[in-house]
Amino acid sequence: MNGQCNQTDPQRNTTAIAVWENEGGAPGRDLTGHQYGRRVEADRSWTVYHVFTGVAARVGDDDLIGLSRSQATSRMMSLNLRNAERCKQRISLPALARDASGETAVRRS
Repeated sequence: MNGQCNQTDPQRNTTAIAVWENEGGAPGRDLTGHQYGRRVEADRSWTVYHVFTGVAARVGDDDLIGLSRSQATSRMMSLNLRNAERCKQRISLPALARDASGETAVRRS
């Protein structure tokens, strides 16, 4: 019985790695930067999609559908990097809001 389980483990591992890669790879500590993944469609084209909603990503007026694997990978990584940079900027804004005396320039209620 264990022999059969061991035969399916490589398949499970392969599937898990494929899902992980298609959803943008390891997010590191910050999950907010990795919101886009890629998936292969029935016609063997690739789509970049938002991992939380499943909706195809848009850049400007273009849906990121009908792509090659390399195009989808490149655009997915670009979108995730852009999101990670925006997150870093949001986190650093409170530090930039301090004036020379060390007081916070913007007060929150």
